[in-house]
Amino acid sequence: MPEPAKSAPKKGSKKAVTKTAGKGGKKRRKSRKESYAIYVYKVLKQVHPDTGISSKAMGIMNSFVNEIFERIAGESSRLAHYNKRSTITSREMLT
Repeated sequence: MPEPAKSAPKKGSKKAVTKTAGKGGKKRRKSRKESYAIYVYKVLKQVHPDTGISSKAMGIMNSFVNEIFERIAGESSRLAHYNKRSTITSREMLT
C-alpha cells in the first residue's frame, strides 16, 4: 500500500483549542469531542490517496462506526449472559 503524503491535512482531528475571553482575561478550553474521524481519514487515504471527505460525510461515517461498535458490544454482552460467563472467547464468537 502506498504511504499517504506527509503534507496531507489531518481533517476531522479534534484538538483542544484555547480561547481568550474578552473582558475576564481567563482562557477557556474548548471541550474535547471523541471521534473516529482521524482513523476514517487514514483508511480513506490508504484506499484512495487522492480522495477527500466532507465534514457531513465524516459525521455519517462516525455515526456508522459508533453504531457497529454498539451492536458488537451488545451481542457480546448477550453471548456472555447466555453462557453464564464474564469472558468471551473465540469459541463463543464462532457459535
